[in-house]
Amino acid sequence: MNKSVGEVIELFISKKNEVARSNENRIELDTEGVLEDKFYAKDVERSVLLTSRESYELVAKNNIEIAYGALGENILIDYNPYELNMGAQLKIGEVVVEITQYCTICNHLSKLDTTLPILLKDDRGIFVKVVKGGFIQKGDKLYLL
Repeated sequence: MNKSVGEVIELFISKKNEVARSNENRIELDTEGVLEDKFYAKDVERSVLLTSRESYELVAKNNIEIAYGALGENILIDYNPYELNMGAQLKIGEVVVEITQYCTICNHLSKLDTTLPILLKDDRGIFVKVVKGGFIQKGDKLYLL
């Protein structure tokens, strides 16, 4: 196995009929996305959002305070994957994911702060699809495949 490039900091699920996102210690994924998440089996190319801690650091440098999870991510890592090419694969815990697209800016960010959509235009996160399912938990190592 290659050397670890980072690790999982936080995990989140957006549950149906709940406003607040659920911070989890462990999540289960299969080829349809994150089990129990409201986006599960909706669009496998966009069902899992991976975000870097660097996105939150960028926001903080601009004097905006938001909590982890506010960017809508399922998996928050301490590695910046935004320069990786589409199709690149990562192993996180038991799970293998493949980058499908960069996250587009959505309107809910402007509800947090009107400057967020512009500030995070290229730094909000990446969508991944699940190639090999399993469990991911906080502290799991991240590997480039």
